[in-house]
This record gives sequence, C-alpha cells and structure tokens, in this order.
Amino acid sequence: SLQEGVGKMKAAMAAKQDPSLVIAGRTSAVQIAGLEEGIARAKAYEAAGVDALFMVGVKTRAEVDAISAATTLPLILGGATPELEDKDYLSARRVRIALQGHQPIMAAVQAIHATLKALRDGVKPADLTGLPSKDLMRVATRSDDYDRWTKDFLGG
Repeated sequence: SLQEGVGKMKAAMAAKQDPSLVIAGRTSAVQIAGLEEGIARAKAYEAAGVDALFMVGVKTRAEVDAISAATTLPLILGGATPELEDKDYLSARRVRIALQGHQPIMAAVQAIHATLKALRDGVKPADLTGLPSKDLMRVATRSDDYDRWTKDFLGG
C-alpha cells in the first residue's frame, strides 16, 4: 500500500546517520499499476523526505516527462529501453542514473565460469588469460584505502 511505502521511506530517513548517504525511494508502480499510481508514489516519497526517486519499469519519454514534471528530486531509472538511451534528454529531466540491465553481472558470471573451467581443465593459474592488471585490482579493491586504514587503525 502507499501508506506502507511512505512508512518505509520515513523509517529509512529516520535511521539515516550519515548525511552523505542517499536514500532513494524505489517503486515499480508505473510498471505494475500505471503512470498515475507511479507519480502518486513518487510525490508521496518525495514528501516523506527521500533524497532521490528510483523508478523501475519506466519505458517511455512520456512517462519520464510526466514524472519529472510532477517531482523535483533526482531520478534513477531501472530498466532502460531504446527510447531512453539519450543521455542529454535524460539529464534534462533530472535522471542521474539510468540502469542498463544486468549485463555486468552476467559478464562476471561468464568470466568466473570460464576461469573455473580452465582451472578444472588443468590450466595453471599463472597461464590464465583475461585477468585484470594489478593496477586495476588495486583500484577495484581500494587497496590504497585499505593500506591507509590498516596503518591508521591497526598500527600496521
């Protein structure tokens, strides 16, 4: 229900301790119940104090235009369609994140499968291909931060 959703948003905002944490009110109402219900939820979540609106299932420019006109917060779109690929158009309507599907996770699963299969088939770890550079791994794992935190907090 809308009341329950608003209650969840208020609870999330009340629990927020770090001012840099962004609480996004997420709803699939446009996809499930239609644009009017989606806008009603977005407006109610905005009134509850969330920092952004995460609208799942929005597929058309008309829907984005209507949501953008009815609200003032930054927008996150889940589930891109070809109609919503124009970054300038989206930016002009306060869309700050437009998810493009689950392909990164699917690519990771494929890479894990290929690596484990190669190891099972006898390829030595030093002979594996497609691995990231040490520099990329340091960035991805935030090694510099980890090293600094280890020194600052553990005296290492």
